[in-house]
Amino acid sequence: MTDSFRSGFVAIIGRPNVGKSTLLNRIIGQKIAIMSDKAQTTRNKIQGVYTTDDSQIVFIDTPGIHKPKHKLGDFMVEAAYSALREVDAVLFLVSADQKRGPGDNFIIERLKNVEAPVFLIINKIDTIHPDALFEIIEDYQALMPFAEIMPISATEGNNVPKLLETLETYLEEGPQYYPADQVTDHPEYFVVSELIREKVLHLTHEEVPHSVAVVVEDMSRDEYDKIHVRANIIVERTSQKGIIIGKGGKMLKNIGIKARKDIENLLGDHVYLELWVKVEKNWRDKQRQLQSFGYREMDY
Repeated sequence: MTDSFRSGFVAIIGRPNVGKSTLLNRIIGQKIAIMSDKAQTTRNKIQGVYTTDDSQIVFIDTPGIHKPKHKLGDFMVEAAYSALREVDAVLFLVSADQKRGPGDNFIIERLKNVEAPVFLIINKIDTIHPDALFEIIEDYQALMPFAEIMPISATEGNNVPKLLETLETYLEEGPQYYPADQVTDHPEYFVVSELIREKVLHLTHEEVPHSVAVVVEDMSRDEYDKIHVRANIIVERTSQKGIIIGKGGKMLKNIGIKARKDIENLLGDHVYLELWVKVEKNWRDKQRQLQSFGYREMDY
């Protein structure tokens, strides 16, 4: 660690499905936030830790801001806004292939009251013609001044190193909050539950994804040093349980196979994954259920 070590916290905020989790995973170098083409995939604030010899940046990936329809939605939006309160910089992510909409305007109005420097990050530049970029920049600049404007591709990695270098210049001297090899502050069981939920999102029908929660009940090693993971997939209706289990248990088996591979990559060990599906009616609107399934506001 150098004599002038810099550190700080940076929030990643934006509409649903603009690539916030993809960017965080690209920065960290491994999957700690789940990705899906379905909106509102991220539900909690996910902290990713990026450390170099000179600096440490703690990124907070927030749920996409949207109009809440239930208590879970209220939690998600509040989690996103609370990330803005005590950070050293904010990355406002927009998608180059989507026109600025009411959701972006709504976020910008909130960002005008943020004291920290706000970066406009135009993601998915690999999907548009370079000439279209200037029009996008002018459009957003007309609404508020940004500390920096950076076009990137989180998927391809374009300009992400430059973004990190620029962010470092905005940080003040500070301590190293986490060990250099730590990439997230969340406990392993949280990331494991998210990896399982990601596979449910990828493999099931449209009526299932937002009704799903995953709770890891137990993680332990056996005498052969194999990790046993027992998790419950929670849904709201019996029909959804049938979809997730699938004919002859095929869907649940497929979810387990795909999730186990990611969990083994995360933990660096052989994993035995045991999945159960349970019905908890209207759990997204029940405060006690939300808390027991891990949707609690945390202080950062």
